[in-house]
Amino acid sequence: MLAAAVAATLAAPGMAMAQEEGAGPIDWDFYGSLRLQYEAADPDNHSSYDGFRDAYSRVGFMGSMEFNEGLSAFAQLELPLDLANGRVQDPFNGQDEDVRIGKIGIESDVAGTFAYGRDWLPYYNAIAFPVDMFNSFQSGFITYAAFRESDTLFYYSPDFNGFSFGGAYVTDGADDDNPYQLTGTYSMGDTTFSVGLQDANADDRNRNWGFSVMHTMGDLYIGAKAETVDSADDDVDGDNSFNVFASYDWGQHTFKGMLATMDTWGGDVAHLGYDYHVNDALTFFAEYYRESESDDAGSGAIGDVRARDMDDDGINVFDTGNVFMTGMHYSF
Repeated sequence: MLAAAVAATLAAPGMAMAQEEGAGPIDWDFYGSLRLQYEAADPDNHSSYDGFRDAYSRVGFMGSMEFNEGLSAFAQLELPLDLANGRVQDPFNGQDEDVRIGKIGIESDVAGTFAYGRDWLPYYNAIAFPVDMFNSFQSGFITYAAFRESDTLFYYSPDFNGFSFGGAYVTDGADDDNPYQLTGTYSMGDTTFSVGLQDANADDRNRNWGFSVMHTMGDLYIGAKAETVDSADDDVDGDNSFNVFASYDWGQHTFKGMLATMDTWGGDVAHLGYDYHVNDALTFFAEYYRESESDDAGSGAIGDVRARDMDDDGINVFDTGNVFMTGMHYSF
């Protein structure tokens, strides 16, 4: 199931169109995914705890209108739901992120896809996505990739015999900077290679270079990535991050494992997972996550307290350590 999902996502990275629903020239789709886990955590620098934590629930709306064959306009709005706290907010960023995706755009078979707003960034799609395959809250932390940005111009090219490229430019970034990203991808059968650049476009040099590979072989999926920091700050210049992920589908069961390391924060990570797919909509999962203590003790993937004891704004310190979690995903 995971291998098939990866292949479907690659067909239109980061720019999935609305499914046709209803009559008329505008196709629309209301969707959602409810994701909740119960975790028993042992942070390195805080007391042990157990409790519920949201695993990035969301609801959204997509619409598209075809002008003629091969040319259409689209819009999407997606909101985060923190089920553990009963709020419209991201479970990691708190109320600082009350919109996950909000974009409008044009898709052309000839010219590619243009969009403006807030969405997943090309560098994440090309470099971090191949190893961000777990169901828990703790998935996807060991990367330098920025996940989503607002006030951003996006472009994804058509496929040119397996080659494609993407780019993004943030028009209103933090500290008056305008970060940009460039990616290139080549797909050959069941194997996909990608390279990417993420540049803060600041006064001082601050960029990340990334490489990833994905391969499916029947029920086996393998993904790997490597990233390096190119910075004017000697403390982080030359820092690296490496991830290797594998999963195997066996009927309704999926087994997952990842090893990763990161110089800047997070240390060494081991992540194991098991999924039971009741049907296409409902999945139960169990996972174990171990992150070794790093020099930056506040940068891990494990909350310092259970989710319902977080500050009112939803933002707390995140720590390294051990955590075991069980949970469910229900998508509609």
